[in-house]
Amino acid sequence: MGTSPGNVFDKKKLSSDNVIGLILALSSSIFIGSSFIIKKMGLRKAADNGKRAATGGHSYLHEPFWWAGMISMIVGEIANFAAYAFAPALLVTPLGALSIIFSAVLAHFILKEKLHIFGVLGCALCMVGSTTIVLHAPYERNIHSVTEVWQLATEPGFIVYFCAVVILVSVLIFRYAPRYGQSHMIVYIGICSLTGSLTVMSVKAVGIALKLSFEGMNQFIYFQTWIFTLIVIVCCLLQINYLNKALDIFNTAVISPVYYVAFTSFTIFASIIMFKDWDSQDATQIATELCGFVTILSGTFLLHRTKDMGNKPAEPTVHPIPEHPPNKSPETHDSHAV
Repeated sequence: MGTSPGNVFDKKKLSSDNVIGLILALSSSIFIGSSFIIKKMGLRKAADNGKRAATGGHSYLHEPFWWAGMISMIVGEIANFAAYAFAPALLVTPLGALSIIFSAVLAHFILKEKLHIFGVLGCALCMVGSTTIVLHAPYERNIHSVTEVWQLATEPGFIVYFCAVVILVSVLIFRYAPRYGQSHMIVYIGICSLTGSLTVMSVKAVGIALKLSFEGMNQFIYFQTWIFTLIVIVCCLLQINYLNKALDIFNTAVISPVYYVAFTSFTIFASIIMFKDWDSQDATQIATELCGFVTILSGTFLLHRTKDMGNKPAEPTVHPIPEHPPNKSPETHDSHAV
């Protein structure tokens, strides 16, 4: 009998490449978690000196803190991308949840955004659910050229998903964002997460093109490579814009886990459609992934319901009214009763 990839992974020891991948993944979580805090510091300073990002202002572009946060996020994403070149996805992807904890802790101490105990529980549920999905997610097939990715991307299933994402994002941007964007966090997060799933699919194609080109097989002679590159640029600009709006309005400790959960969920869903990985899984694995989704939804709901509880001021102490007026003694009150 053959040995499944999961069993091989369980039995082999960490090699030097795996250690490098682990270090890169941990570094990625630290940089990405820090970027949310640093960027919000820049957004706060920009709001004091100009128009807020939530109302269409772009004064944050003149703030060094915002650019430092962007650099931190870019470095984190590069480290995360490089980690996949050294270690298995089952080792790298779950560590992305550490950026949520790191961001929440920094927000608590630096931005003074208190995280309620139920928010902590929501974060835990989000991480458990996301980790469950990632650990039981199917293995991706090996892709050897950009044309193979293009063939997968132009099959009916993924074309339907692509069109659905474009329609949903358009509705969120033009109909719901102007009305509910500043009061409902899910609007901005939905835009970022949906476009993010397309970004990852395109980044994978561009990454394959770069890898093969470095190996001597130039992939940039194909028009498909440039189409994927254009999609990456457009989606990234869209994500940056609406993530800035979300960070400018809502609690960072809530944005980080919700964005991570939504982004991870849509990305895995897009990957399943594009690469048809569920065809190689049994009912137990699929059921486990569905349980992970339910856990994520529970954690997201809990976070959303308790996002402002940690920042509410303490209620004033109510002193009881004395039973007898101060100018009357109990004896006098009793004498009237007689």
